[in-house]
Amino acid sequence: MKADREKVERQIKIARGQLDGVMKMMEEDRYCVDISNQILATIAILKKANREIIHAHIRGCVAEGLRTDEPNAKLEEALNLLDKLTN
Repeated sequence: MKADREKVERQIKIARGQLDGVMKMMEEDRYCVDISNQILATIAILKKANREIIHAHIRGCVAEGLRTDEPNAKLEEALNLLDKLTN
């Protein structure tokens, strides 16, 4: 992985903590909107981590793949990732 590993790991750990908090809120039968807000916060941090990984992939692997005359599998991988993100 070419992304800033420490940064991404920190974000993933934060998201895991948020999910644990959501589970606790559910067990405590907390207010639905509060639970939903925590879920949205978790989604946001995961999106941020994913964006970091995709940017690093494009800057590293895809850029490297563009320097060859071979069919570009890395470019196709990046396009497939974009398709998944937009569905």
